[in-house]
Amino acid sequence: MRSYESLVQTLHQFAEKAKDKPLTVGEALDTLDEAGYAFICIILVMPFLQPIPLGPFTVLGGIAFGTLGWQLLRGHESPILPKKILAIEFNEKTWRMLVKVCIEILGLCRKISKPRYPMIAEGRRGQKIGGFILLAAGGLMAIPFGVLPFNNFLPGLAILFYCIGELEDDGLMYLIAFFWLIITVIYFTVFFFALWYFGEKALAFFNIL
Repeated sequence: MRSYESLVQTLHQFAEKAKDKPLTVGEALDTLDEAGYAFICIILVMPFLQPIPLGPFTVLGGIAFGTLGWQLLRGHESPILPKKILAIEFNEKTWRMLVKVCIEILGLCRKISKPRYPMIAEGRRGQKIGGFILLAAGGLMAIPFGVLPFNNFLPGLAILFYCIGELEDDGLMYLIAFFWLIITVIYFTVFFFALWYFGEKALAFFNIL
């Protein structure tokens, strides 16, 4: 498990390496020595923590998180990402932006996070719970909603809080991750219901005409 300080230091190194040419996700992760799932996911989730939909990139990210979640559930020690994710390039400006966002968010989370509820966060049980969170959040993120706001942000929050919980051995953060999964399901359900309801109304209106 890598510490918060190690995470921040590594992100700064990514930005420095991107000075000469854009750094791919694969090249960045290749510099990590047996990085854990949470450490990799917290780097990958940063671009999704915004309300603006990212289109196909959101779907691709969801597939990546779902893949990592499945691997974690199966007990794989070393996470493996799809090649399309590894090939994504970020320039120096983007990496520095990710560093800034990461530091601000993690700094805030660390103020409320501490080791607690070890029965949730530690051992094989913690791995299975974390795997389920990643798989569920990735699956929700991969749903192609197009222009629906927050379709990457809400499941991204679930992933973020799982990562914080894993890095800090905080079972409460796992529970908060589940909270955001539930909020995401409710939000998407309301959207689908509204789409169906108003679609029915529109069809009825045109049939009358």
